[in-house]
Amino acid sequence: MTRRDVFEVAGAAVLFAGRPAMAQGRFIRNFGVAGTSFGARTAAGGGRRGRGGRAGAGAEAPAGAPAKPALPPFDIIEYAREMNVGVVEASPPAMDSESIRKFRQRLESYNLRVIMGAPLPKDPSGVEAFDAAVKACKEAGAMNLRAAMTGRRYEEFDTFEKFKANFEQCQKQVALAEPVLRKHRIALALENHKGWRAEEHAAWLKRTGSEWLGVHFDFGNNVALCEDPAETLKTLYPHIISCHIKDMAVEMYDDGFLLSEVPLGEGFLDIQGMVTNLQKKDPNMAFNLEMMTRDPLRIPVFTPGYWATFDDVYSPLPGRDLARVLDLVRKNKPKQPLWYTTKMSADAVLKLEDLNNRKCIEFARQMPSM
Repeated sequence: MTRRDVFEVAGAAVLFAGRPAMAQGRFIRNFGVAGTSFGARTAAGGGRRGRGGRAGAGAEAPAGAPAKPALPPFDIIEYAREMNVGVVEASPPAMDSESIRKFRQRLESYNLRVIMGAPLPKDPSGVEAFDAAVKACKEAGAMNLRAAMTGRRYEEFDTFEKFKANFEQCQKQVALAEPVLRKHRIALALENHKGWRAEEHAAWLKRTGSEWLGVHFDFGNNVALCEDPAETLKTLYPHIISCHIKDMAVEMYDDGFLLSEVPLGEGFLDIQGMVTNLQKKDPNMAFNLEMMTRDPLRIPVFTPGYWATFDDVYSPLPGRDLARVLDLVRKNKPKQPLWYTTKMSADAVLKLEDLNNRKCIEFARQMPSM
């Protein structure tokens, strides 16, 4: 962090010590926030990984986070209102009809659109519960559903066979879900979550032939699978319904390269160009911020384990793609040193997270199309 950032972090701490009385800046209708941007703030409020809209909001608490609540529980909907954004990823505190009614009423009073999630059925016995959850999401006013079905492929599996079995299971779950989505006329957007390469993802969706299945496009995730973000966007473009917007910084290390979320405009992604391209597809598309303040992810492309889940026929990763992404890393050195939150105090992480999110929101506010 630079000296200027140290002072900005201190200023952010003052801002977030209490809730601002008025919304910040002009309303940005197509920009919003996802719970994963608030891991430290959620932890400081006593929350943990969970469903958006409740304390956890899907966030990962950083190492060193306080064990006892240091702040009131984080309310992502209230944060969205205060920041004057137009979209949020959230869920009601409960799924009974009265909770759903109040949840929708609150969102509408704040002029917020919402993206929600519903656990996909693992087998036919889970379809009924999924149907009830989708019905509730529709009644709550969800513009679409989102699901992240994988972890980091190169960490989650140590053989190609295990990856393939998981990928086939994901396809079976979505096949069970599709008739329910069609019944309630609401789309499910499947996130590119470091599990599937773009060609695998797009080919699967094309095979389904369903208008109720699409992509929740993460701007930076597939760099971890040796993809140029511009190529990922091009491949998934026909299927994209909604987005996680983020910027990325990269840097070489001994076993491969590091990949880290950074404030919008401070990384190597063409944020404005990608947004403009997506808004040609849908002028009302939602871009929810996923600014994860954490240690850089290690992408160990020079180790045998990284390649264990790829197969030259079923799931290839061409050498030209590796060369291209390494060239991107070589040519795009970080503008600032990458931070390591595991080496910081919980309070410092909280302040840095607040600062990063504010920077991203203000960057988006300067984009006229938002």
